[in-house]
Amino acid sequence: MIAMTYEGSSIDPSKPSIARVYDYLLGGKDNYAVDREIGDVFKRDLPGSVAIAFANRAALTRAVGEIVRTTGIQQFIDLGSGLPTADNVHQVAQRHAPEARVVYVDIDPQVLVHGRALLEKDDQTRVVAVDVRNPEGIRTHPDTVRLIDFTRPVAVIFSAILHHVNDDEDPAGIVRYWRENVPSGSYFFVSHFRSGDNPETQEAEKVLQQTFGRGRWRTDAEIASLLDGLEILDPGIVPAPLWRPDQTETPWNNSGERQLTVWEHLIAATLARKP
Repeated sequence: MIAMTYEGSSIDPSKPSIARVYDYLLGGKDNYAVDREIGDVFKRDLPGSVAIAFANRAALTRAVGEIVRTTGIQQFIDLGSGLPTADNVHQVAQRHAPEARVVYVDIDPQVLVHGRALLEKDDQTRVVAVDVRNPEGIRTHPDTVRLIDFTRPVAVIFSAILHHVNDDEDPAGIVRYWRENVPSGSYFFVSHFRSGDNPETQEAEKVLQQTFGRGRWRTDAEIASLLDGLEILDPGIVPAPLWRPDQTETPWNNSGERQLTVWEHLIAATLARKP
């Protein structure tokens, strides 16, 4: 998750962090009272909204596993990675390919502390403290250069990050930079708040904008426009639980259709490929 603080900043427990609120919603413990206060707004006033966080995480896990199993790609850049939780990108990837390499990118001070502690003994994984809005700084960072071979296809992960980049910060330009600087055959996983044009969307967006000054719900067409020049793969841009679901883990009705709540419709997932 994106956080507008910079390396060297101390952790401020009096100010909420997007990464820590997300951690709280997922049942984590790396958060403070101020984060729980924001998280409780969602839990109390927007019942069912926590499903967004879980649906997003499950889709990311499926996507990483599928990329490694079916494409041969073994190097990942996870932009706005957030606090470490169960089934982090490197853990999923390395279950299928022990040599897989991952660069995590975030600038939330607490993410850096926890991430670096977790990955201290893993030579195939690093946490890079560069703002996601500075893709050149990420790509040329010494740790990125050491781990990622840009002559070979790369998996670029935009999991729940582009919706925290406001329109005037050019989210399409961020994606375009990576598209132009990775080889053909590279993959892009994107999950994004999906506008439902309903009261739930409007209220959730208001909470995030009032608290953090960011949090942009976009339509499927707007999300597709961020991926200009990439081939969007089946099943397209769909609610995250419907993105290549594992039928053993999700409730289905007697007609073989996935049963979604209104909230599960509000997080989209898609996988795209650079031709």
